[in-house]
This record gives sequence, C-alpha cells and structure tokens, in this order.
Amino acid sequence: MKGKGVLAALALLASPALAQNQPAAPSWPPPSPPVTAPGDGMMDKPCPDQSGLWFGHPYVLKNDWGWECRYQEADKQLAASPRVVFIGDSITENWVPFAPALFAGGAVGRGIGGQTSPQILVRFYQDVVRLRPRVVHIMIGTNDLAGNTGPNSPAMYQNHVMAMVDIARANGIGVVLGSILPAAKFPWKPALNPAKQVVMLNAWLRDLARARGAVYADYHAALANAEGGLNPEIAPDGIHPNAKGYALMEPITRAAIAEAEKAAAPR
Repeated sequence: MKGKGVLAALALLASPALAQNQPAAPSWPPPSPPVTAPGDGMMDKPCPDQSGLWFGHPYVLKNDWGWECRYQEADKQLAASPRVVFIGDSITENWVPFAPALFAGGAVGRGIGGQTSPQILVRFYQDVVRLRPRVVHIMIGTNDLAGNTGPNSPAMYQNHVMAMVDIARANGIGVVLGSILPAAKFPWKPALNPAKQVVMLNAWLRDLARARGAVYADYHAALANAEGGLNPEIAPDGIHPNAKGYALMEPITRAAIAEAEKAAAPR
C-alpha cells in the first residue's frame, strides 16, 4: 500500500516558510540502494543484507517476489513458539508499533507492506506453520483489490485464502480471518472504487470462517463510514489506521483470538 507516499507528497506542497520549520518528508518510493546477490542458484544462505530493502525494491521484485527473506532471521531467533502470528500486508505490519500491548504476550507480526494474497501464501509455511503458533490471524485483500501484483479475480483471492486456512487447520493452528478494512478509495489507484468489492469479499470471508471452523473478526462493521471507507481521524490516508483506529480494532482482535484458541489443537 502506498498511502504513506501520498501523504509525503502532500507534505512537500507546504509553503517554503513552513517547510523550513518542518523535518524533511520521507520520499516515495523509498531509496533503492543496489543490493548484491549472495550467489547463484540454490544455496544455504540465499538472503542478502535486508537493510534498505522494501517490497518494491528492484532486488525483491526480481529475486524474492514473496519476500521470504524479510522475516527469515527473525523466525529463527524466536526462543519459543508464539501464541499468535499476525500475517498480512502493511495494515498488519504497522499494527506492531501502534499496539505494543497486543504484541507483548507471545504475539508476533509478520506483515509486509504492499503484499497481496499470493505473495503471503508463498511465505505462509515459513512465517506461520514452522513457528507452531496456537493461532494465526490472517488479514489480507486490500492490495488484491488494488491490483498491486497485477490483474486478479475474486476466485484467485479466494483460492489463496482457502489454501492458507486449510494449511493452518491441517497443522492444528486455530484461524482468525480478519475482515478487509473499509476502503472507499486507494490513494495510489484513485480510479478504483473498491467499497462494494470489500463488502462482497468480507461476506465470503465470514462464510468461509463458518464453513472451516475459523473465527471471523469483523473490523469492517466497527470502522466503516457511510461511504464504506475510513474516517480521517482513525486513518488519515483512508487506508492505514492510526493509533485510534487500531485501538477500535483491538477488542475485536482479542475476542477473536480467544475464541480461536479454544478451537486450536491441544499442545
């Protein structure tokens, strides 16, 4: 998701006098320093230094489309299996610093900004199953609707989500399916009007949760405004929640995780 870049661009339009008193706005896209591949072909250590990399970095796009290297070392360094793994896109990635209490009790974040459901499916076994959590919280779809990795269909999205749910369930992991957050417009794709599609996919996610023994966390109902989007006071760019937005989501999250833990296989 590129909403932060739009906000940065707007900041650059401030008057010169004001700009002199403000810190420089971050650039979008982020700088893309050159990265040297660690070798060629299959090897024991295929990941280069991750500093300076981001989801749209040329090295990631060419060599690590699912960005499996992003959390590879962090996964290895976990001292014990987490209670919950949160996997998703930038909304999940941003959640960690905005809600430290939620991630203090054995929960880990494995969100990557900009990613779509096929990319998350690629790294699902590494970043979820191999960590052996009690519960996985899956929240994806915004970037599929925006077409971040190209044209796609509802059926493609559904196949990816069902695969993740089935993989988790087969490994005794309880599943929380988080609704796609409200979105009336995408700052980086202003021609699209996704609000009705969000509602349609969320209805499908609710039905899937019921059919597969998962738990549906309905953030959309708690956050949506009359246009099917997010109000600026809880998501300044209309896509990414701020601390107030995440605070509204947290009780829904905690209740859903508690319910999913009851259904998870005993350890």
